[in-house]
Amino acid sequence: MPDDDRPQITLITPPRIDLITFPDALAAVLDRVAVACLRHAATGGDEDQIAREADALREVAHARDVAIVIDRHVVLAERLGLDGVHLLDGTRSIRAARKALGADAIVGAFCGVSRHDGMTAAEMGADYVGFGPVGDTALGTGAQAPRDLFEWWSEMIEVPVIAEGALTPTLIRDLAPVTDFFAFGPEVWGADDPAAALAALDHAIG
Repeated sequence: MPDDDRPQITLITPPRIDLITFPDALAAVLDRVAVACLRHAATGGDEDQIAREADALREVAHARDVAIVIDRHVVLAERLGLDGVHLLDGTRSIRAARKALGADAIVGAFCGVSRHDGMTAAEMGADYVGFGPVGDTALGTGAQAPRDLFEWWSEMIEVPVIAEGALTPTLIRDLAPVTDFFAFGPEVWGADDPAAALAALDHAIG
């Protein structure tokens, strides 16, 4: 029986993918570890390239009953039959994304380390709120989302919360009681064996 309280996994793609090799690598990962949602990072290339990538990713994900969202590109999410969009600008685009995609689409918001932005996003109808990075990384401002932010959120807010950014097994074990999802990207794709890397991270969740 699955543990309803056990955090689920969102898997983030690399910013650019090789359409020849990556779908098979993704399939191998998804076949080994249960993933709730695939997030196409989609930060590189033109719109046509991103659309081709999203098409290929959707086929792999939907064949395994895994939802797929795309970073920022609301129009592509609608056009390509994706399950929703992951917004990177906090609260600024939530209402427009919901209007464009409809009530059934997934609309998530990354809010950095800002409790205020997270609360506002939840009030505006985001399906989930992401905080991070939780680990030591040079990306962004360098500010880290502390455990007490997740602890407070899990006690006070019903909207699911996602922890991401430089996650380690130690951080995962510490945050597992106070988060709903972990989002893994470079932690997986930077390894020689991505499927084994995700399996190890999944094991740390408990």
